[in-house]
Amino acid sequence: MSAPTSPPLVLASSSPRRAALLRLLGLTFTVHPVGDEAAGPAAEEAPVAPVGPGGAGAPGPAPSRDPVGAAAARARWLARAKADVAAPHHPGAVVIGADTIVVVDGASLGKPRDPAEAAGMLRQLSGRTHHVATGIAVVRAEWDLRLDDVTVTAVTFRPLSAEEIAAYVATGEPFDKAGGYGIQGRAAIFVERIEGDYYGVVGLPLAPLALLLRRAGVRVP
Repeated sequence: MSAPTSPPLVLASSSPRRAALLRLLGLTFTVHPVGDEAAGPAAEEAPVAPVGPGGAGAPGPAPSRDPVGAAAARARWLARAKADVAAPHHPGAVVIGADTIVVVDGASLGKPRDPAEAAGMLRQLSGRTHHVATGIAVVRAEWDLRLDDVTVTAVTFRPLSAEEIAAYVATGEPFDKAGGYGIQGRAAIFVERIEGDYYGVVGLPLAPLALLLRRAGVRVP
C-alpha cells in the first residue's frame, strides 16, 4: 500500500528567513503573506484579529505580571491568528503561522521604524540578556485541527560600541526584524551566548514545528 499523500503546505508569512528555514526541512510550500490581507499596508507582524473558534475580534491573551510569559502568550496567540486568517484561502492545505516578540526591561521591541529607533534598540540590548518568544501554529481546517506552541530563548549581547551600532544600522539589516537585529546575519558577532532554541530567535523553531506538522499529516523528511 502506498503512503498517504502529504497535504499542500502554506506559510502565512512573507518573512524570507522563515521561508529559508522551512526549506531546510526539505518542504515544498506556498507563501500567503497575512499582513497584506489582515493589516493592509502595515507590516507583516502587525496584530491581526483571529477567526475560527474565537470569532473575528476575539480578545488576545489576558494581561500578565510576567512580561516574558505575556510575550510568549501573545506570540502564540498571534501565530494562531495569522494561520486562521490564511486557512480559508487554502482548503485542504496545512497552514503555518508564526510571530516573534523580543522582550527587554519588561517591554516588547517590535521592528524599528527608522535608524534612530534601531540604534536605540541596540543600545538597550548592549551588554545585557533579553528574551525572544516565537509562537508557531499549524492549522488544517479540513480536520478541524489547530495546534500551537511557543519557544522562549534568552540571548545575551556583549557590550556594543556606538561605532558598531551605527555601522550595523547603516547596513539596513535591522529594519524588518523584531528587536532590530538578525542573529543569522551580521548581528551574529554581537551575541555572547544563547539559552534555548536558536531557530526560534531566527523566527521559526524547527524541532517543535516538525512535531506539529507530523500531527497534521505532513511528511517531514
